Amino acid sequence: MLVIISDLHLGDGTTAKSIPASAFYLFAKRLRQDAHFASMRYGKYRPIEELDVILMGDIIDPLHSTKWLFPPEGQEEYVQIEGQDHIRITEPGEKNYVRPWSDPSHPLFAPKLMEVTRVIIEKNGEALGVMRKLANGEFIEFDAVNGGGNRKPDSPEKHPLKVRFHYMVGNHDWYYHLKGEAFDRIRQELIDAMGLSNPPTPFPYDLRKLSPDMPWQVDEAPEIERLFHEYKVFCRHGDVYDSFNFNAETGRDQATLGDAFTMEVCNRYPEELKRRPNLNIEIVDNLRHITNVRPALATPLWISGQIKRLAEENVLKESSERDIKRIWDDLADNFLELDFVKSQDKAFKFDEVDKMQAAVKISKVISLETLDNLIYRFQNKRMFESGGQSFAEYALQEPAFVDNSARYIVYGHTHHHETIPLDYDENGGNQIYFNSGTWHTYFDLARKDPKEKKFVPYRALTYITFYKEHEHDERHFETWSGAYA
Repeated sequence: MLVIISDLHLGDGTTAKSIPASAFYLFAKRLRQDAHFASMRYGKYRPIEELDVILMGDIIDPLHSTKWLFPPEGQEEYVQIEGQDHIRITEPGEKNYVRPWSDPSHPLFAPKLMEVTRVIIEKNGEALGVMRKLANGEFIEFDAVNGGGNRKPDSPEKHPLKVRFHYMVGNHDWYYHLKGEAFDRIRQELIDAMGLSNPPTPFPYDLRKLSPDMPWQVDEAPEIERLFHEYKVFCRHGDVYDSFNFNAETGRDQATLGDAFTMEVCNRYPEELKRRPNLNIEIVDNLRHITNVRPALATPLWISGQIKRLAEENVLKESSERDIKRIWDDLADNFLELDFVKSQDKAFKFDEVDKMQAAVKISKVISLETLDNLIYRFQNKRMFESGGQSFAEYALQEPAFVDNSARYIVYGHTHHHETIPLDYDENGGNQIYFNSGTWHTYFDLARKDPKEKKFVPYRALTYITFYKEHEHDERHFETWSGAYA
């Protein structure tokens, strides 16, 4: 029995909230039920001996942390604003400046990653504890079986099943793919905290190149490759198809524009608001949820919606509304001036940097209300269509699909759960593309009247299960996607 999940985005609590431990207890309960179902074979009870879970990227999320903005622990400098002390944000050129796009060999890089990782482990201690218990065989056990293949529920003899967790990286946790003893030590702490089966060497990212011309080495992960072969599955996180979050020229051991924008605009925005006099702290707390807004195109509506609500409650003045937008514009300008961002701008080519420059210029000269109306006018259909960004077309080009070595292609990254048939032949059977969705807390825009900017909170949870031929009476796969609040 093989289960694939992705995009949990467990963070340190300095930006958006992680999905709570209740989701992990629910997952453990589902695994226990599925394991017992898988043990029913042709009317007989034969407990399965293996249950593997592939964590397919963006599980731990050190990118969504404001700790990167500050000096190392113990070296903080403080500024006082209206009687409140705030840690001073480091700027390019300063000795304590380190960001996700800094050289990984920088003496502050690995210590900062360790600092952030440890806080994530602490903040998600109960949830990760569920994983450890699953790995230790504490959640799933089978009754003894008599000679006729029937359960003996009254027997004190029980057989625990240990779940094996295998970690692969995506675009928010690619740091755990970096080589070196310092990063091995960080990975070991994750292995201990999560009950992983990985060795402390770099967690795998790419087990088969899309093209032999790609300038990086294929990762070695014998246990995951064995699972691919046994279940006729191939998976990758999927960020390789997203040029904003993956650079095909440098590979996965380097930061991207997405990292820089997340850090210097999305993460930094609430921190800068905290440092402005006369801005209510409630504004800051609400705007920390930027990364939880869905659909993503509705993010400006979320910001202006929070401003509107607070203005109606007389918490916010008109001047404050202008200040809030100006701070966003300033951060976007500063982002474009980063040496790292400029280095991504290719001459004579309209690339991601040029698109962002155009977007920032447009945003600066219009009000939030006008920006909202533009979104309604130009993006309404795309924003509310039942689908979303689909990677199914890329699955058709996946080498494991083309050479028929895999019947099932699984990607994550988009947070949009999908099950899409790709092909069928008489000899091999079905070939299907899946997207593993996400485990995340969302604020989803209400459809009745989007101009009212109302958002409904809920938590999403998706996983995909594959079975061997002799498991679960020859059932091949199941997908489960749900929401709760």
